[in-house]
Amino acid sequence: MPWDRHPELFKTDPLGEQLAELRELQPADLATAVEGLPPTRRSQIAAALEDEQLADLLEELPEQDQVRLLAGLGLERSADVVEEMQPDDAADLLAELPDEQRERLLTAMETVQAEDLRRLLRYGPKTAGGLMTSQPLIVTPDTPVAEVLARIRDPDTPVTAAAQVYVCEPPMVTPTGRYLGTVGFQRLLRRAPSVLAGQCVEARIFVRPDLPERDLAARIAAYNLVSVAVCDEDGRLVGAVTVDDVLDHLLPANWRRTGG
Repeated sequence: MPWDRHPELFKTDPLGEQLAELRELQPADLATAVEGLPPTRRSQIAAALEDEQLADLLEELPEQDQVRLLAGLGLERSADVVEEMQPDDAADLLAELPDEQRERLLTAMETVQAEDLRRLLRYGPKTAGGLMTSQPLIVTPDTPVAEVLARIRDPDTPVTAAAQVYVCEPPMVTPTGRYLGTVGFQRLLRRAPSVLAGQCVEARIFVRPDLPERDLAARIAAYNLVSVAVCDEDGRLVGAVTVDDVLDHLLPANWRRTGG
């Protein structure tokens, strides 16, 4: 049956049309568009987005705007969305919540992810520990280059995280075994697929979790790094800080509205 025989089946309301347009935007552009909407429409958009899309949006908004949007979702949906966020962004958001609300949200989350976020929340917000993600790309030294590249090609891996791989002794989740060094993806592309990651290590630069954010920014700039390892006193990798995380914190809180 020709579609134009029943045009009423293809009509959408204004919210549906706006959602269709917004879903085509990159997260940063989506955040800019949502910030310009009235509070009621913001809440409607948040309720209609899928968990992963909403998590991407929240990561690009100032923490106070994140808190306002989260408040209208309900506990179970809020927990699902926070679980989809990058750990460092999720920890920043949780740090803005009142203690009781934060604890309820953590209790509603998956145990492993909640414990990961509790660990991040122990660090000061303006330190390397407070800026780091606890889930960088980690491999053991006996992992073949072919397998490492396969993980880098995963479309769910953020671009900044895929730029550098951290080689550690087991376990491969933070806090890991002894941190051995990093390998950039360009170096991996130049090595044979059968070569082991431990043979490709380029550098063993790292910082401590309590390093202030401005000293951290200076270190990243001095060594031309896209990310840097964060290690504890026992030499275990506890996370990594990417250059975009540092920029997000050094820029003014309202930089999206002012353009700088």
